[in-house]
Amino acid sequence: METVSIPNEEDIKRWVREIIREELAILFSKIRTSNGDGQEPLLTRKEIAAYLRISLVTLSDWIKRGLPVHRKRKRGRVLFIKEEVLQWVKGNPDIRDKYAE
Repeated sequence: METVSIPNEEDIKRWVREIIREELAILFSKIRTSNGDGQEPLLTRKEIAAYLRISLVTLSDWIKRGLPVHRKRKRGRVLFIKEEVLQWVKGNPDIRDKYAE
């Protein structure tokens, strides 16, 4: 005859905790690896302006001229990927020459 064991409340709680931990670990690993498909983290307007040593007014002008931006859906924040910005500056001689001065 087969033995049937009935789990107690502590067993069920332990199983639920283990399942939640496993699922959270999977979720966090996906978040870490899908951070822009290996790209750098996104930078804010202030961070990219400070990195480039330009004013926010100049940054706004560059955006109008085609500087690549990424918009967050909530609150319409403008964010940047540093490598994309550097490539854009290098590819625009008029910007690059002014920036080099």
